[in-house]
Amino acid sequence: MSAHQYDHGHTFAGWVGCAIGSVAAGVAGAGVVMVSGLLIAGGIAIGVVALLVTWALHLSGWGKGPGLRPREEWGWRVRDSSAPGGHDECLGCRLAGRRRPVHAAGVVPVRASGETEDAAAVGADSVR
Repeated sequence: MSAHQYDHGHTFAGWVGCAIGSVAAGVAGAGVVMVSGLLIAGGIAIGVVALLVTWALHLSGWGKGPGLRPREEWGWRVRDSSAPGGHDECLGCRLAGRRRPVHAAGVVPVRASGETEDAAAVGADSVR
């Protein structure tokens, strides 16, 4: 059982990304102090690696999507059961091509007379 009473979003992907990002900030900070463009560029490169590693871990199920998770998935060593299908409103999942339709609460795509269901879904985000 988790020691937390709320879902704080602690995940393996988050911890690993934060650790690598901290190293990146330290290297870039040392570059600023030592006036070394090479260290600053190295810190930025490590920051990009942190981003990519965190994204890869998220997509493999070690992160979490927006919103609350079920209580049994609050632990940071528990894989996300909904990751393979993608998360609603998740930029990382959309960038990876894992798209699920996102509809605002109570909004239903309008279909014009004679229009197929696919055509109505395509035009759901546009103003008619």
